Amino acid sequence: MPAEPRRRGRPKAFNGPQTQNTIQALDRALDVLDALATPEGKTLSELASQLDQSTATMHRVLATLERREFVEISPDRQVWHIGPEAYRLGAAFLRRSNVVERSRPIMRELMLETGETSNLGIEKDGNVLFVSQVETHESIRAFFPPGTLSPLHASGIGKALLSTYDEERLSTLFKKKEFERFTDNTVHSFEQLREELLKTQERGYSFDDEERTKGMRCVAAPILNVHGEAVAGISVSGPIHRLPDGDIDKIGERVRSAARMVSRRLGAP
Repeated sequence: MPAEPRRRGRPKAFNGPQTQNTIQALDRALDVLDALATPEGKTLSELASQLDQSTATMHRVLATLERREFVEISPDRQVWHIGPEAYRLGAAFLRRSNVVERSRPIMRELMLETGETSNLGIEKDGNVLFVSQVETHESIRAFFPPGTLSPLHASGIGKALLSTYDEERLSTLFKKKEFERFTDNTVHSFEQLREELLKTQERGYSFDDEERTKGMRCVAAPILNVHGEAVAGISVSGPIHRLPDGDIDKIGERVRSAARMVSRRLGAP
């Protein structure tokens, strides 16, 4: 007996007005998950205040999500956190992202050769989304767990990705943007960013010199797909005393080599 054909996922009215095609309760639950996506979590009153909802409404949403293990509460019953089911679904995205699987062995080699933490990130809504990390064994280390977001202009991986963008795309992202400053070294204007990207293109790697976090440095390079498009960035990051000026070029070449190896695994020319 022939298998029944799969139904398409979108109803006829899918492309209608947005308000007509959203479910308010689901939208509110997703807002809660988004608000809880921090290491420290949130109390019930903090969530209610942040999302401009009553504590009773927030409690009902949390109770529903807790029953399905999308959220969990701390033992002292004070702070809510993301639960294991949310992680499981998020991990499905990583499994679908071929670049993560292809990068892991090379990231491990990069960590062992440089002695520093290796990171993998992709562009997500004007930020770097860190999707994988291989940590160094050193006690002082850079730490960007999967799911962490960092602004493109203040990230080694961000600048590596931006160095592959054309002028029109850069202008759309940054021409009228106010650049958030994290340290005195953070790129703070479109003109300064363009200068940084030109240096990145010439070297083949980007350099974050205490631009996001004081005392930390990062060296990164873009990973390309079969079409020559940047789909991710790979980096090593660590404290300035272990990434001194005299070692940056050597580390940069190693990171470039790692990026090329991953790119070839993705079919890049």
